[in-house]
Amino acid sequence: MNAIYLSDSRRVLATLIRLLGDFDAAEEALHEAFRAALEQWPRDGVPANPRAWLVSTGRFKAIDSMRRRARFDALDDVGDAADLAVDDTAAWADEEAVADDRLRLIFTCCHPALAHDAQVALTLREVCGLTTEEIAHAFLTPAPTLAQRIVRAKAKIRDARIPYQVPTEADLPERLGAVLRVVYLVFNEGYAASSGASLTRHDLSAEAIRLGRLLFELLPEPEVAGLLALMLLHESRRAARSSPSGEVILLEEQDRSTWDRAQIAEGARLVRESFASRRFGQYTLQAAIAAVHAEAPSTSETDWTEIVGLYDALLQLLPSPVVELNRAVAVEMRDGPAAGLALVDAILGRGDLVEYRLAHAARAELCRRLGRTTDAKAAFERALALTRQEPERRFLQRRLAEVAGGSGAT
Repeated sequence: MNAIYLSDSRRVLATLIRLLGDFDAAEEALHEAFRAALEQWPRDGVPANPRAWLVSTGRFKAIDSMRRRARFDALDDVGDAADLAVDDTAAWADEEAVADDRLRLIFTCCHPALAHDAQVALTLREVCGLTTEEIAHAFLTPAPTLAQRIVRAKAKIRDARIPYQVPTEADLPERLGAVLRVVYLVFNEGYAASSGASLTRHDLSAEAIRLGRLLFELLPEPEVAGLLALMLLHESRRAARSSPSGEVILLEEQDRSTWDRAQIAEGARLVRESFASRRFGQYTLQAAIAAVHAEAPSTSETDWTEIVGLYDALLQLLPSPVVELNRAVAVEMRDGPAAGLALVDAILGRGDLVEYRLAHAARAELCRRLGRTTDAKAAFERALALTRQEPERRFLQRRLAEVAGGSGAT
C-alpha cells in the first residue's frame, strides 16, 4: 500500500481536483479512498487498476459527503452534476488523461496570479506531496505561516476562477517560464541554502530534480530538458562541495573523483539535445556552462574562453547583474584577477548587487589575490554582514582572519 501511495497518490489527486473542482475536497477524497483501500484490499485483493479504483472511490466518497451535507437543502442539481463525471470512466481511467491532469496541476500551482512564495509552497504540497511541516522546515518558515500561505493560494485559485488547464500553445512559453522558475527556485534552495546550519538541503534539490523529470516526461520541451540538465550537472558535485564536518570546499579544491559521472553524462546529453533543437533558452545556456565545468579534468584545464562566450550569449538573452558577476569570475580565470575586479567594481559602482553577499565575496577574493589587503578585508566584512548561512559564514571568517593576519596592506 505504501508503494502505491508513493507512486500514485499525486496522480490520483490531480485527477480528483479536475473532477471535484476543489483542492481541499480532492485532498479529503484522496485520504478517504486510501482509507477504504486499507480496509478492502487486504480482504478482496488489490484491483487490476489500483489508480482507477482510487479515483473512482474517492469521487464517490466526495459525492456522498456532498449529499450528506446538503440533505436538508434543495441542492439536487449539485448531485446530478456530480453524477455526470462519475459515469465517464475514461475521464479518470485513461493514462493520457491522467498525464494531462498532472500537467494541469503543475500549471495551476505555478499560475502567475499567485505570489512566488505561494507558487513554491503549493507546488511542493500538491504536486510533490510534501507535508506542510516538511516545507516549512526546508524554508525555515513557521509551519502556521506556511499553512496560511497555502490556504490563501487555494482561495485565490477558487475566487479568481483560475482555470485548471494546460495553457494553449500561444500561452505556453510564458506560462512554462513560470513553472521552470518555481522548479529552479526549489532546486537552488536545496543546492545552496539561503540560510541555516547546512550548506545544502538534499531533500529539496532531489525533489526539484524529481519534479523536473516529471515535467520533462509530460512536456519534453527543449528548455525543460535544459533545466533538468542544469540541475543534474550541479547536483553531480554535491558530495564534493562540503567536508564531512560541513565546511565549504571551493570548486578548485574539490575532489572530482567524487562527482557523479552518471548525472554528468545525462546532463551533458540533455544539453546537446536541447541545443540541437535550436529552441533553447537561458536554462540550456546555464547548463552548457555547468557541463564545461563538469567535464573538465581540473580548474586549470577548464576552457574558460568557452565559458566566457557562453556567458556572453546568456547576457544577450537574460541581461542580469548576477550573470555579469558570474561572467566576471570567468574572465578573472581567463585574464587574471585585475580584469575580473574591474568588471565587479563596475557592477557595484552603478549600484547593482550592493546587497548581494556573493558580489562582495567575489570582490574580496579578487582583492586578496591582488594583494589589496585593506580592500579585501572590507569586502569580506561586508559579505559576512549579508550572509545568513553558517558554513558560508565560517568560510568567510577564515578568509577574513587570513587577510587580517597578512601583511602589505594597501
